[in-house]
Amino acid sequence: MHFHVYILTNTARTVLYIGVTNNLERRLNEHSQGLGEAGKFTGRYQCNLLVYFESSPDALQAITREKQLKKWGRAKKASLINEFNPAWEPIDLHTWQG
Repeated sequence: MHFHVYILTNTARTVLYIGVTNNLERRLNEHSQGLGEAGKFTGRYQCNLLVYFESSPDALQAITREKQLKKWGRAKKASLINEFNPAWEPIDLHTWQG
């Protein structure tokens, strides 16, 4: 099983949401439907575009990474996204080639 740390944004690219999950496709669907506690934030700010993710085989490692990213300032998060996805294009997991 893999765990994923991910970053979502809105269409204006003004809001960033960082989360962790063991099923990225399911979790993105939950965000888009406004389910759960995270859905309240992502729904309020229309933050449902996946622009970054990384995988880890270990849950603790993924949670630690999520906490690390959440402490970063906007500029450092943007730099991470820019290295992975320079155009900040929404990532479609069905066609993602990495």
